[in-house]
Amino acid sequence: MDTAENRLNPPSQLLLALEVRGILELQAFFAAYPLLRYAPRGDGHPVLVLPGLGASDISTRPLRTYLKAQGYAAHGWKLGPNHGPRDGVEAGIDSRLADLAGRYGRKVSLIGWSLGGVFAREAARRAPELVRQVITLGSPFANEPKASNAWRLYEILSGRKVDDWPGREAMKLPPPVPSTAIYTRTDGIVAWQGCREQYSPTTQNIEVEGSHSGLGHNPAALYAIADRLALPEDDWSPFDRSGLRSMLYPDPLRSDTDSEAALRVSLAV
Repeated sequence: MDTAENRLNPPSQLLLALEVRGILELQAFFAAYPLLRYAPRGDGHPVLVLPGLGASDISTRPLRTYLKAQGYAAHGWKLGPNHGPRDGVEAGIDSRLADLAGRYGRKVSLIGWSLGGVFAREAARRAPELVRQVITLGSPFANEPKASNAWRLYEILSGRKVDDWPGREAMKLPPPVPSTAIYTRTDGIVAWQGCREQYSPTTQNIEVEGSHSGLGHNPAALYAIADRLALPEDDWSPFDRSGLRSMLYPDPLRSDTDSEAALRVSLAV
């Protein structure tokens, strides 16, 4: 039931201001790059990376560069800046997906950052026979329309009302392919609660520490992406966060504590 009491709010102004951490996460990416090369390597299959709202393929270049070095045929979407579900965008994604699947003769893994992840999940729903798996980065596919600090920007860029996306309830259901949702509880752009997949035998949620704007080059996120992509095509299994990994990947099943309060304490120390 959608009531005022259970409706999610956008992230606080503190978390929004702390999105500047994305710059530090990019620096951390370059510093951690030699270690990231020890992540599981790829089998050469194609990977299509979709950018977030207002962003273009330039924003996903570090991620794609890393994936190419790990042995994947990583590609951008080649549709310019992501201005939301404008006319022809979904058809363009479908065409790009079909082209890559045909060119390589293999299923394509889809990675989508923020709104790009929403598009990726829906593309997998339309053509599951072409998709190997979906990985989303801070994608609010299960959020209320205005549980975001970017909904006004969305309306300006897309020319649509934020709550005018057909099939919004169906979007919350997992796609018909293995799907991993990577998210952060200190996301300053979208409410993190709506960035998580419903649990099923082929879905998983992976939490990392960081910002929304840094998820595409967050070292912990990139290692998890490499781990997921390296899985055999027909033998998907959950991400193992036991041992030392538990220090980098918090338990997503822990109670929904006030992450912002913990962040305030850490900033005060």
